[in-house]
Amino acid sequence: MKHIVILTGAGISAESGLKTFRDADGLWEGHNVMDVATPEGFKNNPELVLEFYNQRRRQLLEVQPNSAHYNLAQLEATHQVSIITQNVDDLHERAGSSNVIHLHGELLKSRNIVNDKNYFPHTGDIKLGDTCPKGHQLRPHIVWFGEAVPMIDKAIEVCATADVLVIIGTSMQVYPAASLMHYVPHGTPTFFIDPRPAMKSRGHLTVIAETATQGVKTLLDKLNTLE
Repeated sequence: MKHIVILTGAGISAESGLKTFRDADGLWEGHNVMDVATPEGFKNNPELVLEFYNQRRRQLLEVQPNSAHYNLAQLEATHQVSIITQNVDDLHERAGSSNVIHLHGELLKSRNIVNDKNYFPHTGDIKLGDTCPKGHQLRPHIVWFGEAVPMIDKAIEVCATADVLVIIGTSMQVYPAASLMHYVPHGTPTFFIDPRPAMKSRGHLTVIAETATQGVKTLLDKLNTLE
């Protein structure tokens, strides 16, 4: 049974109607990234940051997984599948994927401002004054810019055991996530799904110039030829 490692980004969730945080002008939903996605931003204006993620959380609860999520989940019937996602939504899990690593945290979880390892399910708003049982302010369980990425070592271990690598909906420009492709064994068949790819197929790299939903369907056909 081949081990398929799948790296996903905002492009796969966008087709579910989930807005990507960062716009073309670099703003996140009209906010400077430094104001809403850094520890300093939270320290300077915690109410702004909490409400920013409250809005993202409400939006997430209104959308559903798309066919790309479901098709990737169905791969588990015939392959060992590991999904490493930069997304903070739970659409992979809702579609049925059972082995998902969230590099940048999870929107439907919270943690206190003291301990980043002790987090809880959280589907409602987080307000200033909301605390954990020990009395510490709650914050979203999100990895902000400038913070360590606690799951990166686990993700590297997974990539090192890949028989096939699939990249969907991400330009692989954000580090450390972008470095993960370099940890797969040399010569690993790699599929890159992007409607506007900045590269061409070569060697062991196959570029699928399609959206995530269509591209995953094409991927399934191509995977059959590797058997």
